Amino acid sequence: MPTYKLTYFKGRGRGEIARLLFAAGGVKYEDVRVEGEEWQQLKPKTPMGQLPVLEVDGTMICQSKAIARLIAKDIGMAGKTPVEQARADMICDSVEDLGNKLMFMFTEKDENKKEEKKKEFLEKTLPPTLDLFEKLASAEGYFVGNSLTWADVNFFAFFGFVNGFFPGDHLKGYVNLNKVMGNVSSNPGIEKWLKERPESTF
Repeated sequence: MPTYKLTYFKGRGRGEIARLLFAAGGVKYEDVRVEGEEWQQLKPKTPMGQLPVLEVDGTMICQSKAIARLIAKDIGMAGKTPVEQARADMICDSVEDLGNKLMFMFTEKDENKKEEKKKEFLEKTLPPTLDLFEKLASAEGYFVGNSLTWADVNFFAFFGFVNGFFPGDHLKGYVNLNKVMGNVSSNPGIEKWLKERPESTF
């Protein structure tokens, strides 16, 4: 098994999917969290000047999805066939598309406009997208095949992000999606991580 070192900011954000996958696979890794001056010193040494970065036996990999996909392959959660792997990628790409529509939370400086965009996201963007995800998830609570994949974990991680910004029961009535969330949170490694992980604001 390779040695892993994950570097991200002192929060969950785009680094949490990797941490959840490591937990699911029972894989040991170094969890490095940086901020401020520490990050400014590290930034020029990263492949693309951004975090997260995963070092695998000393080789740096950036981009959160590339990192998550690599870990998923290593722990057997990428999909059992090429088609399953493509379907998992499809779900994760769709989650990212939805996440990109939340970027206003970080970029919009006008609080009134931010509130308008928040209302639009919750009322017009999120529900129809969840309708589509509900159809893609199985009655057993999996997006791919009949066991947990990184697609399920990615959806779970993203929804933790959504609930952090917009507290509420956004999955009410979505039977399959609630099963996805339950399947992820009840994974023994993830369940342990959720109880022990550091508190953070995002």
